[in-house]
Order: sequence, then structure tokens, then C-alpha cells
Amino acid sequence: MKQLGILDYIGFGLAALLLLCLLPMPYGYYILVRFVTAVIMVIFGVNFLNDKRIPLAITAFVIAVLFQPFFKFGLGRVMWNVVDVILAAGLIALPFLRKK
Repeated sequence: MKQLGILDYIGFGLAALLLLCLLPMPYGYYILVRFVTAVIMVIFGVNFLNDKRIPLAITAFVIAVLFQPFFKFGLGRVMWNVVDVILAAGLIALPFLRKK
């Protein structure tokens, strides 16, 4: 396995923020997480494009659009919790699924 890079640690931090969304937090926290997630996923998308990993780049950009805080998608709390857990699991697993 390759050594973990800075983007991997950023992904782990974002996963922690997303999992904290499962707890009752102030509304401002959720807005902050949406903004941070959108920015980080754009950065991941650009990085994936540079690495010629097009499917992952498209996925990252779609997630960025889903989480952007300006035009909200009303998924409901339960569905957002499901999305948060799935994305957190993906961010945690991504560095370990990378090809050598």
C-alpha cells in the first residue's frame, strides 16, 4: 500500500465531520459541513482528473453539487444521514482501495 497523503487525511477529517452530523447539532454546523464538503469534493475531483481517474472525478463533482449550500436539495434528515454515512465510509475506504 502507498503511504497516505495529505488528501487522505483531509478525507478522514471530512468523514469525521460527516459522522458528527448524526448527532443533534446546531443548524449552522450542518451548513458549515455542506460548504466544507463541497469545497473538498471539488479539490478531490480536480485531483482525480489530474490522475486520469475520470469515474472518481465525476463522482466527486456530483457529490460537490449535492452538498453545495446555495441551492439545497431537500432530502430530509434520515436520507441526509444515510448519504453522510455512505460518503464517510467511502472517504475512509478510498485510500485503502487504491491500486499499488
